Amino acid sequence: MTYQDTVNWMFQQLPMFQNQGKSAYKSNLNNTILLAQQLNNPQHKFKSVHVAGTNGKGSTSHMLASILQVTGYKVGLYTSPHLKDFRERIKVNGHSVSKAFVNGFIKRNKTFFEVHQLSFFEMTVGMAFDYFSKQKVDIAVIEVGMGGRLDSTNIITPLVSVITNIGLDHTQFLGDTLEQIAKEKAGIIKPNIPVVIGETQTDTKSVFTEIAKKHNSDISFADKSIKRDYKSDLKGSYQSRNIKTVVETISKLKKSGFEIENEHIVRGLQHVKALTGLRGRWDVINHHPKVICDTAHNKEGLSYVMEQLVKEHFKQLHIVFGVVNDKDLNTIFPLLPSDAQYYFCKPNIQRGLDAEELKRQANTNGFKGTSYSSVKEAFETAISMSNPDDVIYVGGSTFVVAEII
Repeated sequence: MTYQDTVNWMFQQLPMFQNQGKSAYKSNLNNTILLAQQLNNPQHKFKSVHVAGTNGKGSTSHMLASILQVTGYKVGLYTSPHLKDFRERIKVNGHSVSKAFVNGFIKRNKTFFEVHQLSFFEMTVGMAFDYFSKQKVDIAVIEVGMGGRLDSTNIITPLVSVITNIGLDHTQFLGDTLEQIAKEKAGIIKPNIPVVIGETQTDTKSVFTEIAKKHNSDISFADKSIKRDYKSDLKGSYQSRNIKTVVETISKLKKSGFEIENEHIVRGLQHVKALTGLRGRWDVINHHPKVICDTAHNKEGLSYVMEQLVKEHFKQLHIVFGVVNDKDLNTIFPLLPSDAQYYFCKPNIQRGLDAEELKRQANTNGFKGTSYSSVKEAFETAISMSNPDDVIYVGGSTFVVAEII
């Protein structure tokens, strides 16, 4: 099979949460453990950092990788979902896994996948761990896909566990209170392994401290520990929280023997996009009109982004907006600017919410706009309707942004 044939098979034949939602979710790690054994447990052959959280875990993971790369280490980076190409999920020093490796991995293990009915995510995690092992990385930054306790990545024993924050997202899987979700994400805390919590939240602090104490894990809250302000080329105002999480995590890695100087932190934070290829976080892709893309897609993430968006200078604000069909719009609509012109669209995935239905619900909540048959049509219309001093925001879903970038 060609690379494209392989990727098509992966997407079409295996359950995939980002396309199918709840039907792709598995409630145990049995298959991941079986696959790891099939691959001779590659997760034990490299050091790692494990990153969970409702928002910010992708940015945090990329910042950590950038700093470690600047320092001179060979760094694996596993993240999800991808924007344009599946290979973005698995990188070493900013370079995506080769098409040849993807093809070979699937070819070697296809029968095993089919016999055990592995999910897309289980298979992809196995591929990442196998690749990092074969590449002999010094350390890998591993981002949790969803939750923590039952996430396929949770077979590693990291040097540091990181939890950025807790919000009400994926409640159908993780629970409908912050405390319940915190317990699921705290499932990545391992015995005697330090854990860094990005944000101190009243509803979740005791959950983390109790579980850390149970595991004899040193716990620190980055927003209380880090006082110095660092700058990054990731310009979203919300990144200040992630930066503190990253710096506190680096301090834990230094205690594990990694030689990282302050100058490495400064340079790494200033060159995240160039060194890791991160896109879609307050990503300005055009000027006059200014076009901003951001993958924020839940209440907490969008609240940070909208707070920054309304501070932009513009004559008219245009918003290209689409969501997935399991999104609780009642928590989203109160965050959105009511005086913007909206262009409603459906991301091109099975889980995308119909644009006409999104428009209907938005209109009921007082928003003005038109529905379009595709993200591309919505965006092109927004461009044609804009003046040079307007701002166009593209978001609501990672998948909407992916179709524009």
